[in-house]
Amino acid sequence: MQVVSQPSPSEDTGDIAVTLDLEALLADIRRWAAELGFSAVGVSDLNTTEPAERLRDWLARGFHGEMAYMERHEAVRAEPSQLLPRAQRAICVRIDYRPRDDGEDWIDREFRRLGDSQAAAVSVYARGRDYHKVVRSRLHSLAQRIQEKVAGFGFRVCTDTAPVFEVEFARRAGLGWRGKHTLLLTREAGSMFFLGEILTDLPLPVDGPMQEHCGSCARCIEVCPTGAIVAPYQLDARRCISYLTIEHLGAIPEELRSAIGNRVYGCDDCQLACPWNKYAQRAPLPDFDVRNGLDSATLVELFGWSEEQFRQHHAGSAILRIGYLRWLRNLAVALGNSPRSATVQAALRARADHPSELVREHVAWALRQQTI
Repeated sequence: MQVVSQPSPSEDTGDIAVTLDLEALLADIRRWAAELGFSAVGVSDLNTTEPAERLRDWLARGFHGEMAYMERHEAVRAEPSQLLPRAQRAICVRIDYRPRDDGEDWIDREFRRLGDSQAAAVSVYARGRDYHKVVRSRLHSLAQRIQEKVAGFGFRVCTDTAPVFEVEFARRAGLGWRGKHTLLLTREAGSMFFLGEILTDLPLPVDGPMQEHCGSCARCIEVCPTGAIVAPYQLDARRCISYLTIEHLGAIPEELRSAIGNRVYGCDDCQLACPWNKYAQRAPLPDFDVRNGLDSATLVELFGWSEEQFRQHHAGSAILRIGYLRWLRNLAVALGNSPRSATVQAALRARADHPSELVREHVAWALRQQTI
């Protein structure tokens, strides 16, 4: 769980609110958030009744796959006061992550890369610095500014690894609406952004939700390579390429490997197909600039990295979290999906006797694919 917290004060927060101009404080919070690089900020109440019911249904259908933490933290997610006693509000923020040097043709370029069998496709958000560190640090800075103005301010800083209903709180805070791919969408920035929250015991004024603008569009559902979006607003993570290449610990189901194509870490297809992402904004920070040529690297090149090179190249990156063995697993699948090539086959054979059974099995599959 990635959280930074400050204990809630012993006195009742209602006494604090009486002495504060909460509207003025919220205006200050919006200004401070903008200075820290956040693109939008809003405030939500912490009513979790509806999202908790949807989560229970989603878990009951097994759509969470091996993400056992979703079950373990269900009760905490439904009751934010377990994270922060007397929690009343969530201050929700958005920070855009498109690389600063991205051209206007970035969506076409991403689709071209997906069609290049020699290229390694890494999700846009993961090409720069680990967003958990960036968002958490800046949220903590925002909380400190509030604390300087409000003595006894109780808060808890969360990134997407803390058990909170992040998208639901952001939706109710007016940062966007939930798209049919389950991600948050906004007309001015699409969905290419990170979210973060500060749970607080201050009774700040809440913002209202935004009107939805998906209409009859179903492009995200239609484009999904594995059919993971089983219905509008319903994602079966067990079929999602992002889940399979990041969260899933074991062997990738054989029936889904071909559909993965050259995607080696995450998948952006549902976002790239969304018409609203033509408005996706560039990042305000250098942290999300592409590192290590991950927007131009080849599969064979990355598959040749030693574990030391993997750790060096991905230091400070979210990719480091999956570990070297799953990195090789993902690359082996992508190489197996490549057209027959002596270069690809030689790279695979070099790993055929790898000490890891996980790697060996995926390499063996890829070599079989290369002989079909």
